[in-house]
Amino acid sequence: MKICVIIPVYNSGNLIIAVIKSVLQYTENLIVVNDGSTDGTLDAIRRCGLDPQSPHVVSYEKNRGKGYALRKGFQRALELDFTHAVTMDADGQHLASDLDIMTKLAENQLDALIIGARKFDNPNMPQGSRFANKFSNFWFMVQTGKRLPDTQTGFRVYPLQKIGKMRLFTNRYESELEILARSAWCNIPIVSQPVDVYYPPINERISHFKGGKDFFRISVLNTVLCFFAVIYGYPSMFLRKFL
Repeated sequence: MKICVIIPVYNSGNLIIAVIKSVLQYTENLIVVNDGSTDGTLDAIRRCGLDPQSPHVVSYEKNRGKGYALRKGFQRALELDFTHAVTMDADGQHLASDLDIMTKLAENQLDALIIGARKFDNPNMPQGSRFANKFSNFWFMVQTGKRLPDTQTGFRVYPLQKIGKMRLFTNRYESELEILARSAWCNIPIVSQPVDVYYPPINERISHFKGGKDFFRISVLNTVLCFFAVIYGYPSMFLRKFL
């Protein structure tokens, strides 16, 4: 098992330095994907000692979305012969101190997709996040017959040989939902691990989620996934049990 951490980042220059430094306390196997930032994020990455021209930094000029950034990170990780990748968000919500428990769980279940389930009793969690997660959990259950406590978490360990080459149809926030559903259809084990999460004060929070547009994309994706669940997902899960 050879594992790295992938951090997709877009316009989080004032936060990414602390995130990178916290990860580097646990591992030097870090890949940062600069998703077309325009706020000095690339300079912030450079100040952390990472050369933008090195294999550990992927950068392109136009913002393409989180899903696209994850795909580029997976591609680079495979090129560098990593077998697994931990994904963390750039806003500081995920704690590097949870990396050990996530990677140890992955070591014991090499083919599994490990997801870091947030603790929803956190009083600082926005109400919108609670509703969005319940909404997403419901549709995931409809599409796969499986229940998960947190389908919207970005803190995950991906088995790259099974997921890293997956050709996604989406490019933005909805890509993480697509990966979950398609992993379930392929009978890839999905294991939840409770993790802590940090929510900064409201005036310090950064979110690039575009309410109307992104919610519309997620709704369209859920509709499409429900259709494919009937004609492909459920039959595939059934057949794979006997093959």
